[in-house]
Amino acid sequence: MRRFADLHIHTLHSDSTLSPQEVVEQARQNGLSCVGITDHDILDGIPPAFEEAKKYDLEVVAGIELSCEMNGREVHILGYLFDCAYEPLRDRLKVIQNVRAERMKMMIAKLESLGIEGIRFEDVAALANTKALGRPHLAMILQKKGIVGDIKGAFDRYLAEGAPAYAPKFKQTPGEAIRLIREAGGVAVLAHPMLMNRDEIIPGLVREGLQGLEVYYPNCAVHVIQFYEHLAKKHALCMTGGSDAHGSLRGYTFVGKVKIPYELVEKLKERVHGP
Repeated sequence: MRRFADLHIHTLHSDSTLSPQEVVEQARQNGLSCVGITDHDILDGIPPAFEEAKKYDLEVVAGIELSCEMNGREVHILGYLFDCAYEPLRDRLKVIQNVRAERMKMMIAKLESLGIEGIRFEDVAALANTKALGRPHLAMILQKKGIVGDIKGAFDRYLAEGAPAYAPKFKQTPGEAIRLIREAGGVAVLAHPMLMNRDEIIPGLVREGLQGLEVYYPNCAVHVIQFYEHLAKKHALCMTGGSDAHGSLRGYTFVGKVKIPYELVEKLKERVHGP
């Protein structure tokens, strides 16, 4: 029987509504043999997912999605199969999480300057219950207070890049993230290139040590997938994929929406000590 994996899943330890246990349960229900926990800038969701997966003989791949910036625009780098105890990685994540907290305070101040008062940092932190605070948490508060109708409205009106309450993330380049993942013994993969529309940066990232490309992503046309398959082969990159599930925060996807053959996980493992 063929085995399948979903290598891009978030938990409530970053910006999803799903607990690690719920991720494992949904993966089991949806016929997966392997999941990658890839929370934004935090590792806290990995140990409970490992523990829960033991009940079902489900494989959990340690992962992370690192927020980066290049030429003033966001780029996300996925890391897989690294040493979660690697101190330089953990130290960097603490710095990023502190910057996330300061960023949240800045966005709240910007909202206040726009006449939206009564939002406290403590309320957002309590709702999020994570050290990796993000815009979706603030969007949920805006929705809860009736200022916007839904999460998308919060981003469109206030929180999206270029919107009046937006504040930039931690200043880390993709190259720095790639090196950190590789130094931790992992494999560095460019997340959802089809969303960035910046394919011209890929050769440079390959020169900086990029090892993989997220080719399979929810709701992508066949010709788009084929294009990135070709690009991955051209640059000798591993091909990965996943649902980018965030629980109820993203209605267009779910755990297992994208299933990749387990053979691609095996190829990813082969790159851990490769070029």
